[in-house]
Amino acid sequence: MSQSQQNIILIGMMGTGKSTVGKWLAQQLEYKLVDLDAALEEHEGSSIASIFTNQGEAYFRKAETAILQQVLSGTGQVIATGGGAVLNQENCELMKSGGWVVALTAEAEDIASRVQGDGLRPLLAGNTEERIRTILEERKNAYLFANYTVNTSLFSAEQVSEMILTHYRV
Repeated sequence: MSQSQQNIILIGMMGTGKSTVGKWLAQQLEYKLVDLDAALEEHEGSSIASIFTNQGEAYFRKAETAILQQVLSGTGQVIATGGGAVLNQENCELMKSGGWVVALTAEAEDIASRVQGDGLRPLLAGNTEERIRTILEERKNAYLFANYTVNTSLFSAEQVSEMILTHYRV
């Protein structure tokens, strides 16, 4: 597949800026923006939080893989994945073969600040910053398969997008 049509797939912990950066990238490249969680909610007819509550995380992860497979059949897309999409090795392999993977990272306190008051994130029930630190530790190696990594704590969404585009176009 030519680089000009290759999907850009954004991975990373919730609150690292996948949706925000994804919008900038899609606009710059004139690609379609696909939010994997939104696509899943539309397919399931239910919110992510509701799916977690009513069907459980295992069901959610299986549905997430099915939607990822479907989305990756297209090209010329910026795909913002859910933070836990990398927990399934099959998803990682699908992403690696389906596009150019970019991991967005951020410091725990920045993530906490960005997601504070967002009741739609089922994995953050309880002490938000403590949960974020725990999840970051659990997933510290999960994003290593990415082609490129950017720490979004250090730059604006526009700067992150420009950095990604510079490396994508090489």
